[in-house]
Amino acid sequence: MLTRYVVYGLLGLLMEVFWTGFHSLLSGNLNLISSTSIWMFFIYGGAVFLEPIHNKIRRYNIFLRGIIWALLIFIIEFISGFVLEQLVGSCPWDYRSSTSYTIRGYIRFDYFPAWFVVGLTFEKIHDFLDEKLEKIM
Repeated sequence: MLTRYVVYGLLGLLMEVFWTGFHSLLSGNLNLISSTSIWMFFIYGGAVFLEPIHNKIRRYNIFLRGIIWALLIFIIEFISGFVLEQLVGSCPWDYRSSTSYTIRGYIRFDYFPAWFVVGLTFEKIHDFLDEKLEKIM
């Protein structure tokens, strides 16, 4: 479980670096400046606790699974943002300055398609880890 936690945490950080770098490109910055927070490692690592959900919904059609993942990610993002704001005084991804499609700056509704895809990608990573880690251990 610890290995999977680390894998999800590192993959999440990598995904976020690429995402923010892509956004800097869209803003005209050819240096592709990226940013994230170390807190994100712990949040993304928590994906290990979503594996049982994937096992329960894997037979659902892809559209329904994507919706489930996007909604779950919104819930996790909201709770994580709220908790971080209470603990450290701010949320590293405060969206209030970049969109009006937000709840308290913790979630962006226009990211629904991105979270839909991320959730389905998580399924592939989970299955890959099941296959590869089973052979190693």
